Amino acid sequence: RVIYRGIDTDLFDPARVAPERIVGLANEWRLAEPIPVIMMPGRLARWKGQKILIEALALLGRRDLRCLIIGDDQGRRRYRHELEILIKRRNLGDIVHLPGHCRDMPAAYMLSDVVVSASIEPEAFGRVMVEAQAMGRPVVASDHGASRETILSGKTGWMFRPGDPKDLATALARSLALATEEREKLAQEAIAHARRRFTVENMRDCTMNTYREVLTQSAFVS
Repeated sequence: RVIYRGIDTDLFDPARVAPERIVGLANEWRLAEPIPVIMMPGRLARWKGQKILIEALALLGRRDLRCLIIGDDQGRRRYRHELEILIKRRNLGDIVHLPGHCRDMPAAYMLSDVVVSASIEPEAFGRVMVEAQAMGRPVVASDHGASRETILSGKTGWMFRPGDPKDLATALARSLALATEEREKLAQEAIAHARRRFTVENMRDCTMNTYREVLTQSAFVS
């Protein structure tokens, strides 16, 4: 039996994010232009696959977008420097930005057009993917680990071969090409999926039901 972690769907609720929060964050990150935003939240760590995303963006070849790799390096300054060098080498300095830690992730998700998880190693849960779906955002994730259980492939997002920038670029192109009606349908499906399976309340209820079953079985055996 699997009991999934829950997220706070009162916090991660598109209807509860005030426009002022979104505008304030957009100004802080200088997102004045109405262009697509690709977002990759998560601490800066090699296994999280930030380099895979950068290489995928180079292959994608689009200049009419922004990519925000959000997260603290937690002392991994050398790795952050490697990312900055790679961004420069791929001529993506005006596209890819490393704004650091974000204190208002619900507003950040609202600024995004697609949210990416490019982890090289399997995620045990992948909280970012669930939060993004709860906010109605398309997700693109490595096809291993928890992504296979938390994402409805083709309905709430897409998966790509782990560590494969070309396959990630293809998935990004697909997500960015969504028509308005398709995007709205995906958003509704993603929100419903997250609220159906990954709430704190659902985690609590499943946990308590399991305890009750175990106690009932123990009482019967004794």
